[in-house]
Amino acid sequence: MDTNTNWLQPLTLAGRNVRLEPLAREHAAALGEAARDGELWKLWYTSAPSPESADAYVQQALRDADAGLSLPFVVRDANAAIVGSTRYCHVDARNRRLEIGYTWYAARVQRTGLNTEAKWLLLRHAFETLDCIAVEFRTNWFNQRSRAAIARLGAKQDGVLRAHQIMPDGSYRDTVVFSILASEWPGVRAHLRFLLDRGAESP
Repeated sequence: MDTNTNWLQPLTLAGRNVRLEPLAREHAAALGEAARDGELWKLWYTSAPSPESADAYVQQALRDADAGLSLPFVVRDANAAIVGSTRYCHVDARNRRLEIGYTWYAARVQRTGLNTEAKWLLLRHAFETLDCIAVEFRTNWFNQRSRAAIARLGAKQDGVLRAHQIMPDGSYRDTVVFSILASEWPGVRAHLRFLLDRGAESP
């Protein structure tokens, strides 16, 4: 039995201004258009697909989901438009750990608070339904904006995995690892609720 697949079941998470739905093949074209807003695939430190590679991106994400390695979502804004993607990944059901990653958004919804609410929904489900011990976040050393956004959520930096991955251009990626522990979730939850109630923007 694949304990990861058994533990992590597809679901929809909905808030006031964002809705996370299980990724499906038919979302590929809309994801490609979302990535076009800001030409996100040209940012070498992100995971966003180009319009031409969106179908392959979705197919690989679904293969990983079938293998119990991840649970990918499309992200819809308050108008129900698809504006990006995120997922639970690096799933370790035995130790009740997972990562929230592969997150990217169309330029028009960046710095709007949409990310804060999406993270609130994902973290709440991870800690309060899946009973996670810890939730990780990982990002490229050079992605200063992502590092600031993760820290703003209340995650603490665990360390840096040097030369952790080989990038498409052959360079080595240093990966910055953050986490939130179950014991820290009540404080993080109150912090995120405060940010959402005052309409604070994410970095």
